[in-house]
Amino acid sequence: MTRARTLGGWAVLLAAALVCGLGAWSYADARGDRTLAHAKARDTALAQGKRHLATLNSLDGTSATGVDTGLRAWRDSSTGPLHDQLKRTSGADARTLTKSGDTARGKVTAAALTALDERAGTAELIATVDVEVTPRTGAPGTQRKRFTATLARTGDGWKVKALTAMAAGESR
Repeated sequence: MTRARTLGGWAVLLAAALVCGLGAWSYADARGDRTLAHAKARDTALAQGKRHLATLNSLDGTSATGVDTGLRAWRDSSTGPLHDQLKRTSGADARTLTKSGDTARGKVTAAALTALDERAGTAELIATVDVEVTPRTGAPGTQRKRFTATLARTGDGWKVKALTAMAAGESR
């Protein structure tokens, strides 16, 4: 019986070592997998694109400071032609937004990447955004908007390079 216990113990130890070895091999194989790296890049681009899209649909228009902070956040969320346009029009935008006094808060309710080119550092995003608008006067309300956005990878992560509003019923 002692010999049977010893053989049984060795068999259990061998089985445990085999399971550990297979687990380590599987982990190492998955860690170096290109599809895993692509999935991580996709998730990062999607998360940052959603965050920046919400920022580009939000602004506190109750004060000049709030407007300036919001416009700065818009520029920080953008790159390329969109950034250049926001920079070029920021003075006029600040005057208009301060005068209106409206506040908007964007929340991305659904989004997906339709394309991702890691090598070129570009991605295409489609999204639905609910924008809660609180006017200085009048009743607050929520607007549902649909966008397509081109994202570009920068030194600070993914940013919005181009933004296009989609009409209701329009498909891409």
